[in-house]
Amino acid sequence: MLNTLSDTIVKIETALAAMLAAAVTLLILLNIVSRALGMAIYWVDELAIYAMVWTTFLATSVVLKKRQVVAVTLLVDLLGERTRAWMQCFSDLMILVFSAGLLVLCWRWLDPATLASVDFDIKAFQGDTFNFVYSEKTNTLGIKKIWPWLILPFISISLSLHALNNLGTSLKKAIYFKGKAK
Repeated sequence: MLNTLSDTIVKIETALAAMLAAAVTLLILLNIVSRALGMAIYWVDELAIYAMVWTTFLATSVVLKKRQVVAVTLLVDLLGERTRAWMQCFSDLMILVFSAGLLVLCWRWLDPATLASVDFDIKAFQGDTFNFVYSEKTNTLGIKKIWPWLILPFISISLSLHALNNLGTSLKKAIYFKGKAK
């Protein structure tokens, strides 16, 4: 079930990253044309930046799930297959620790428990916590910054699921390894 959920999420992330990458390209082209015509659209820069940030986070989650990240394997290549399988478990565990830590930081930053305790009243939340995360606006778009920032809790949850799934797969391989140990 975890594998199916992880696979489904990675398909959604891949599609979103592709759409956002296309949007970044179109926004940059729009920016070039509008500036060349002397009618710069200033919010396009900010929107392109946010789209690129979202693309980067989504693509990172996808490549970590698929284990397609750039890695230096000089030492690992010298090890036996069984030891390499355990090293993969360690790597997956470190990604899980990182993503779980990011999730904890997002929880503390967004503080949904306090927000719910004040019946989602943003002003009361700000008064109690001096946390203005839900009301701060972007420079040129004028939207609340929480919308672009929501990529962080989404990715921390997504990456945690992917890492947990990969760790389970790695552990099975390492525990039931039939090859020679080195």
